[in-house]
Amino acid sequence: MRIAVVRETSPGEARVALVPEVVARLTKAGHQISIERGAGLAAGFTDADYEKAGARVLAARAEALTRVELWPRVRRPTAAELAEAPEGATVVSMLGVEPAEALVPALAARRLTFLALERVPRITRAQSMDVLSSQATVAGYKAVLLGAAELGKLLPLLTTAAGTLAPARVLVLGAGVAGLQAIATARRLGALVAGFDVRLAAREQILSLGATFVGPEVSSDAEAAGGYARAQTAEEEAQTRAALAAAIPQQDLLISTAQVPGKRAPVLVDAATLGTLRPGSVVVDLAAESGGNVEGTRAGERVVVGGVVLLGPVQLAATVPLHASQMFARNVLTLVQHLSTKEGALKIDPQDEITRAMLITLNGQVPGGSGR
Repeated sequence: MRIAVVRETSPGEARVALVPEVVARLTKAGHQISIERGAGLAAGFTDADYEKAGARVLAARAEALTRVELWPRVRRPTAAELAEAPEGATVVSMLGVEPAEALVPALAARRLTFLALERVPRITRAQSMDVLSSQATVAGYKAVLLGAAELGKLLPLLTTAAGTLAPARVLVLGAGVAGLQAIATARRLGALVAGFDVRLAAREQILSLGATFVGPEVSSDAEAAGGYARAQTAEEEAQTRAALAAAIPQQDLLISTAQVPGKRAPVLVDAATLGTLRPGSVVVDLAAESGGNVEGTRAGERVVVGGVVLLGPVQLAATVPLHASQMFARNVLTLVQHLSTKEGALKIDPQDEITRAMLITLNGQVPGGSGR
């Protein structure tokens, strides 16, 4: 199989779809890898690293894409970028928050097959392909560091000659992969940590990390297909907001991660509750790009409301590009292995449950003849 990786063009994107370690494994399996010059530099991988791994490093982007069968990317391609792909090629990337339908005309024009990495089904045999989980791990870790850097106090309890400094209080909303990593990181840094989630299993995970649980009694049916939290009823939302309104005023750092796939993020903290935080407190809203869990959050911006700092970081994993790229590339490796025949050829089987869930277009056509 001929595979190409070119430089990401999205602003602020430093990750790369394949790292040298994974390229070496693919070339050993008989795949031919072409890399555009400088594709991995922002993530810490040199052209020499790729050449040593067995890839061809080419100066021209167009040359790298010549006759490519599989084009793995990190970020969603533009229509202009899709026009550079050879007809009939398969593109693999994250979609982001924009609707998939907008890409269909460009995909159809080149008869391209497109697999959306966010749509990897949450089943056991697809776990190692799950880029959402791998990148959320990085985002959860970095969110705590961002919050700690903004906070006007230290996170751990310190006993010094100048007296004792009380530990900071951190509350994490949402105990998915990002939330659990944020809890673990804040605990390692010495903060007093609490967590909230509507799912019963998540409550148990919060407690297992040594954090306390805040919120109303959770229901065993609050988990939807794939392990995600389902959308709450109006009554449940009211109970959640009331519980959080009681817990939030004591916090120094609030990290929110709650999202529902394909929908606007639930608003867990309204303006009135936000106003109960002490001036100098910090909020890091990881759901900012899908609307935000905290009223007043703006995606990609730093906002100050009543002395409280609101951070709405986007694509946070891209700010830790080396490790984020390593995990992303291992996810892609497993997917390539899944899509390969015993002879190493690319096979897109629309009946396979993993492939079917990811397909946006197959040879330029939307599966089933309707938008997704």
